[in-house]
Amino acid sequence: MDLEELRVAVYRSFAEIGRAPQARDLAERFATTEEAVVDGLRELAEARHLVLDGEDHIAMAHPFAAIPLGFSVMGASTLWWGGCAWDAFALPHLLPEQSPVLVATRCPNCERPLAWNVGTDKPPAGSEVAHFLVPAAHMWDDVVHTCGHQSLFCSTQCVDHWLERTGNERGYVMDLPTLWRFASDWYTGRLDYGYTRREPSQAADYMRRVGLRGSFWGL
Repeated sequence: MDLEELRVAVYRSFAEIGRAPQARDLAERFATTEEAVVDGLRELAEARHLVLDGEDHIAMAHPFAAIPLGFSVMGASTLWWGGCAWDAFALPHLLPEQSPVLVATRCPNCERPLAWNVGTDKPPAGSEVAHFLVPAAHMWDDVVHTCGHQSLFCSTQCVDHWLERTGNERGYVMDLPTLWRFASDWYTGRLDYGYTRREPSQAADYMRRVGLRGSFWGL
């Protein structure tokens, strides 16, 4: 089956209804078998367009998630799981007709509820910070673990207390404006046919352009 048709169908299902399509529904849509669909999904996962779980169900199609990873994102008419701080802040840019969205999470350290209206015109106000535990160069080593640790904290003090309690080493910390800039253009075109993922060198250039230092990339 046509992999690009399959990829776009998966992404547009997430965009429109907030959920991943089932293999049986995709098989009916494309007049093929569920086995052929699963084979296609595996190829897309191999190319890093999707993340599958151990039973070949779609777990993530960045910036969308089918599993709870700490963020909810409510748009004008649709509710999504946000895969991480990065993906949650990216959704209003990918889906401007849903903007502004309400991004909600909890501080991993003190469990204080946090929420922002995130739109496309300017960063949300707030002194909170994002902490990315895994450097970008290693994000796909275990992408679910990576996304589960791209979190928003009340402050750098909460980041420090969480690191001390968990024994993790400090990752990359950025303020809300930097996170917003980072997320704003990363997924542009992902809902369209012919989308091409950035190669590592292009990704590094993008990160520098939005104000991220080499330590984020893992250099």
